[in-house]
Amino acid sequence: MAATLGRNHSFVTEFVLVGFSTFPRHLLPAFFLLYLLMYLFTLLGNLLITATVWSERGLHTPMYLFLCALSTSEILYTLAITPRLLVDLLSARHAIAWAACASQMFFSFMFGFTHSCLLTVMGYDRYVAICHPLRYNVLMSPRGCACLVAWSWAGGSVMGLVVTTAVFHLTFCGPSEIHHFFCHVPPMVKLACGTDVPAVALGVGLVCITALLGCCLFILLSYVFIVAAILKIPSAEGRHKAFSTCASHLTVVIVHYGFASVVYLKLKGPQSLEGDTLMGITYTVLTPFLSPIIFSLRNKELKTATKKTFLSKLYPQSS
Repeated sequence: MAATLGRNHSFVTEFVLVGFSTFPRHLLPAFFLLYLLMYLFTLLGNLLITATVWSERGLHTPMYLFLCALSTSEILYTLAITPRLLVDLLSARHAIAWAACASQMFFSFMFGFTHSCLLTVMGYDRYVAICHPLRYNVLMSPRGCACLVAWSWAGGSVMGLVVTTAVFHLTFCGPSEIHHFFCHVPPMVKLACGTDVPAVALGVGLVCITALLGCCLFILLSYVFIVAAILKIPSAEGRHKAFSTCASHLTVVIVHYGFASVVYLKLKGPQSLEGDTLMGITYTVLTPFLSPIIFSLRNKELKTATKKTFLSKLYPQSS
């Protein structure tokens, strides 16, 4: 939908999400069921992690505080995108209001970059624990941990605000079809008109890539020092124990930045709408789905605490 702007132009007041419109209609119910199950599992897994950390006093440590914050950001990130995706899969009308589109972009970027910041903080936590164990309680004090979490959320909020403000200050003259299943920057910039569009597109792209690469490089640097410290441990058992505390975090980092690089750093070239849509799904649906599985399966302490907290309540006779 468009409203009049001056004599010869109009501006868009409503967008149409066409991400799944090119797929055969008989496949959409199957997509709906698959993504619904993945979404519910993502919510359940992250809520289970959060509830376990809060209820078990033995898990009230910096590492699990950060994991709790990470699970919260993941829940909110999927909440910003997936419900709308599920509705559109079964709906004939895929329109989204200008304000709703701006809100979705803001919250998806806010929680997405908060997630990246928290992964970086978790990498720093592992670095301090392994490379400076005697100073760990000082460097990772409750006040210090709370500040790191707060700064992660603040950084995500600033990123969301900067990106959304820059994109939605552009004039959208039509057409109003967003070639994606949510309000994502690249397909939205293509709908804008005006001389400032190339500069805004370049600026937003540089800000996003710099923030992602900055977090990634900081994590990489942390693990360079971690690996160097682990290799100095004389016993194989000690090395294995030290590395096992990092395994789940490192796996999630690889999955997170692996899919992010595919989506944000892909080479320019001919790409079908179906291909772009499925690539977007890997980052917005699949990554949050895998994260609680990885943390639950690869972290023995968390797995044991979850069984103790919930299975003992379901089956009190077995405890």
